[in-house]
Amino acid sequence: MNIRLNDKVYDFLKWLCLIVLPACACLYMAVANIWHLGYIQEVVGTIEAIECFIGALIGLSDPNKNNK
Repeated sequence: MNIRLNDKVYDFLKWLCLIVLPACACLYMAVANIWHLGYIQEVVGTIEAIECFIGALIGLSDPNKNNK
């Protein structure tokens, strides 16, 4: 199965998945520990689940894959 994303959408999702979401998860984990905020595991787990989903979309849409 191969889906085709617009190049701008693909680049944005890749940037979001590889840089923004991991940074957000790390930031929340650090700040939540420092400030004793709640739901650390739930928030970080949700961010990572979203990251995984976007990563799967990127994998299905990779323009460098051979179309077989």
